[in-house]
Amino acid sequence: MTLRLSDDEAAALRRRAELEERSMQEVARQAVREYVENHSRVELLDEVLDEELPRYAEALERLGR
Repeated sequence: MTLRLSDDEAAALRRRAELEERSMQEVARQAVREYVENHSRVELLDEVLDEELPRYAEALERLGR
């Protein structure tokens, strides 16, 4: 895989890597892992809510009164 970054993106990544005393590749790989983890959690939560909320809709409506 090849990742093409704009000059500004590459410079920002380089600065971040230097600050953390890590390679640009390490910083980019960590960012990808975090992105995938965070978005996977949100999608899972959305899926659970879509499946479970209808089951409790009547109870939630009564509680809201």
